[in-house]
Amino acid sequence: QVQLVESGGGLVQAGGSLRLSCAASGRTFSTYAVGWFRQAPGKEREFVAAISRGGGSTYYADSVKGRFTISRDNAKNTVYLQMNSLKPEDTAVYYCAARVGIVTTSRDFAYWGQGTQVTVSS
Repeated sequence: QVQLVESGGGLVQAGGSLRLSCAASGRTFSTYAVGWFRQAPGKEREFVAAISRGGGSTYYADSVKGRFTISRDNAKNTVYLQMNSLKPEDTAVYYCAARVGIVTTSRDFAYWGQGTQVTVSS
């Protein structure tokens, strides 16, 4: 089992940047694929980015491709989401999620963090 804690959210102006972190407990973090999702008020939770267990494969939603970068440091049990050129429509609660095995872009993740708020002002 793994516990996830997100951090790094906040208020930023359009065009700005934020880096979210997802810190995981446990000694087998490298066996988990990790994804970032977001949920805006009144909308469904949507996929943002995902990374494979070793970090060699990454996937992005079309809406963030070229602006967001997912990475991981298994020695630190942490996954990052670097968000550049932020837009007001990126405003949401951002969640990280983990699953044993192969990476997926669906919401089929067993473990979820509590979320961190990102607000982008225009």
